[in-house]
Amino acid sequence: MKNTIKVERAIKDMTQQDLAAAIGVSRQTINSIESGKYVPSTVLALKIAAYFGKTVDEIFQLEEGD
Repeated sequence: MKNTIKVERAIKDMTQQDLAAAIGVSRQTINSIESGKYVPSTVLALKIAAYFGKTVDEIFQLEEGD
């Protein structure tokens, strides 16, 4: 699964730590999601999308083989 979290953070000029604090997770969690090492829960995906004012589909996209 790929995502646009890094791009969305750049638009808002945010660090991983800023986003993590805003949605209540660790910076390491944000790093793992951005790098594709961790697939977030539905609740976490919804929180991230809501924070950026986007839909989950706008932030997260399935890749071939997912």
